[in-house]
Amino acid sequence: MKKAIITVVGKDSVGIIAKVCTYLAENGVNILDISQTITGGYFNMMMIADIDKSNKQFSDIADDFDVMGEQIGCIIKMQREDIFDKMHRL
Repeated sequence: MKKAIITVVGKDSVGIIAKVCTYLAENGVNILDISQTITGGYFNMMMIADIDKSNKQFSDIADDFDVMGEQIGCIIKMQREDIFDKMHRL
């Protein structure tokens, strides 16, 4: 299983979760865990996803998220789980 960490941050608006989750489903990415909060009008979501069966390359998904983020007014980033873990090790 190839896991990725996806983060979405920005001003809250209708449809953020729907757009991100629809994109993932359409591209064969399974959401394993999801957490989201809205604080002071700002949206924050973190997902752990299995990208193993995706019909797209990791870099293509990450590029698509850059474009989607601009369209919906959020910053959407995706990192490989192993790199994320190494960056956040104490």
